[in-house]
Amino acid sequence: MTPRDPAGPAKPAKGAKTTKSAKTAKAVKKSPAKKTSPDVPKPRGSAPAPQTPEGLILPEPPEVPNQPAELDRLDIHDRARLLHGSHHEPHAVLGAHSVDGGVVFRVLRPYALKVTVLTEDLRAELRDDGDGFFSGVLPLREVPSYRLLVAYEGTELETDDPYGFLPSLGALDLHLIGEGRHEELWRALGARPMEHQGVTGTRFAVWAPNAQGVRVVGNFNFWDGTGFPMRSLGGSGVWELFIPGVGEGEVYKYEITKPDGGKTLRADPLARRTEVPPANSSVVTDSHHVWRDQEWMAGRAARPVHEAPFSVYEVHLASWRPGLTYRQLAEQLPAYVNDLGFTHIELMPVAEHPFGGSWGYQVTGFYAPTARLGTPDDFKFLVDALHRAGIGVLMDWVPAHFPRDDWALAEFDGRTLYEHEDPLRSAHPDWGTLEFDYGRKEVRNFLVANAVYWCEEFHIDGLRVDAVASMLYLDYSREHGQWTPNEHGGRENLDAVAFLQEMNATVYRRAPGVVTIAEESTAWDGVTRATHHIGPGGFGGLGFGLKWNMGWMHDSLGYVSHEPVHRKFHHNEMTFSMVYAYSENYVLPISHDEVVHGKRALVSKMPGDWWQQRANHRAYLGFMWAHPGKQLLFMGQEFAQGAEWSQEHGPDWWLLDPSYGAEADHRGIRDLVRDLNTGYRDQPALWQRDTDPGGFAWIEGDAAEDNVFAFLRLDADDSPLLAVCNFSPVVRHEYRLGVPEEVPAWHEVLNTDAVRYGGGGVGNPGTLKPDAHASHGRGASLRLALPPLSTVWLRPA
Repeated sequence: MTPRDPAGPAKPAKGAKTTKSAKTAKAVKKSPAKKTSPDVPKPRGSAPAPQTPEGLILPEPPEVPNQPAELDRLDIHDRARLLHGSHHEPHAVLGAHSVDGGVVFRVLRPYALKVTVLTEDLRAELRDDGDGFFSGVLPLREVPSYRLLVAYEGTELETDDPYGFLPSLGALDLHLIGEGRHEELWRALGARPMEHQGVTGTRFAVWAPNAQGVRVVGNFNFWDGTGFPMRSLGGSGVWELFIPGVGEGEVYKYEITKPDGGKTLRADPLARRTEVPPANSSVVTDSHHVWRDQEWMAGRAARPVHEAPFSVYEVHLASWRPGLTYRQLAEQLPAYVNDLGFTHIELMPVAEHPFGGSWGYQVTGFYAPTARLGTPDDFKFLVDALHRAGIGVLMDWVPAHFPRDDWALAEFDGRTLYEHEDPLRSAHPDWGTLEFDYGRKEVRNFLVANAVYWCEEFHIDGLRVDAVASMLYLDYSREHGQWTPNEHGGRENLDAVAFLQEMNATVYRRAPGVVTIAEESTAWDGVTRATHHIGPGGFGGLGFGLKWNMGWMHDSLGYVSHEPVHRKFHHNEMTFSMVYAYSENYVLPISHDEVVHGKRALVSKMPGDWWQQRANHRAYLGFMWAHPGKQLLFMGQEFAQGAEWSQEHGPDWWLLDPSYGAEADHRGIRDLVRDLNTGYRDQPALWQRDTDPGGFAWIEGDAAEDNVFAFLRLDADDSPLLAVCNFSPVVRHEYRLGVPEEVPAWHEVLNTDAVRYGGGGVGNPGTLKPDAHASHGRGASLRLALPPLSTVWLRPA
């Protein structure tokens, strides 16, 4: 491997000469260099120097004649700590510093044969002090601008000295980090290519408050960080180092000396790019994507989400069309979703994760899109393409837990840091993962800033927050004795509540038009209530925009899974959702969780023969799109895939191939989904008053013997849409339903039994005029033909 600035080559071969008799160079000119740089000051509030590690032998630096030892020799304890990787302030001893009699230069370059200081007016070889240390005092009046010429066996490298730079993080950054309020944390921590003091390189910064020392290692220094210790910036817990010459594409990690003196090698928690798993190093990156979605971004906040059409296609990117990259997906996915009429897609987690089988729900790289499909700019290209196709992008976000991989966040600096220090609160009992310490301000900041990061840097339009219930309750999946009550004696996790409130408030303030969505499976009060509104339980709202309606999903799927003859005993499972439909702002989810692990695909949940299964499937989708709330459908269910989803091969696209000979079976259902979305967007009654009880009215909710449901949806002008569902396998002729008297005529706008969807073609053609026969508490009524296992929508003619 060709050595590159700033590290030099690998260790010399055994027996190679590593020390030379060096002479202090005489000044060629006595005038100082024209370009000067102030001496590096000692950071204020520096932490006390750690003690010399127990058992470490401190070598005595070699005596060199004619050198004023008290000026340039490194203190024996500094020398030991630098070699051990436990020095908290390397810039105070390495680099160039003014002393009596001149300027002392100290350099730590393992495996170097000699080091020469270069200024505009001077070339001086430093003395070799052994173990990679080089030093010398030059008769200069002040610290000059200088570079180093480092000679290794067979090569020489000229480089700037990393220890000749002031801190690249400002006082405001450190103050905000200390307060836990740095809303753009990704700009302060992590690896950031930059120009610092006129020199191009990369600034590395990491929060590791328990570490004795931190060093940067990577390909650029052959994974030996001895020569690249970071400095501790006061009491912030942040370690920083600017390394000249390191740029985009460099692979790196942090070598952390733990409190017990041991070492651990860690990926960067703020890495914005990673290696492709199973490799797990971080990668220096910078964005060069030029956004072209200005029209979308300018208009997305025009109307509140809960008062707008919102139908979601859930996608697992890696398996939607296996093998496609982000950029290849950008060529196919927007066109497909746009053709089906969905307003948004929801991406299962895209943040980096080591195990593909976790589907992204065990995150190790919270700030990096998975490298499996391309670079961060490639992912931006996909989001950009979706926006330009008029499609919003939601993303699953996982702040509830993280895996225990020993190169990631678990005991990051040798002690509990991101996880809670209480063992009863740190380990998730169900998933074998660790839970974040939401009460620690720096951890809360890490997560809140991460939510902002995806919205601002990647133009994400919404965050669906995973496993909220597991965050809210101290006793979640825990038995008596396995949890400790909060300060009020309750089971609520007050730290998690405060975190979610802060996250939501921050995202909504900084990113207009973005929506946050909670996957919350309990009856927690006020999930979608504003954070400043106090509810009956004494808590402010959590501040989410929408919440997954897990109760509707569970009950409705339970109902349709029964044979029609038994459904009359479960009729209330389809009507109960309206008891609480306006307690929160809801999404109706048929997600990936419902079509895996033996739960069967949606069409396979249905009873009866294949015709009846497909008819039930169509009727259920018609009911779902007409029910108050937004819709979410997982990929493959839009064409009635019969097999459970597998992340290895994704949807069974071959079912849509005309040569398969089952076009009505699967293409027909896909056509229905397209028409459901089109009709939904065209009918304000189906979305305009989703959170207003006045936008819904039952016509028939008690016809259990008939398996029939009928209800009205009303828009802002009270213009109605009538939805009628017949979940029995027989045609119901002349079925009378009461309708508003002020509507003189109706017509059918959607019928899931249409022949082109694969149905039998029973329907109500033409204009339907009600008669004066009172029914269902209304003065007028219609007589309809209800197709078997169907949903029919009617609108005023």
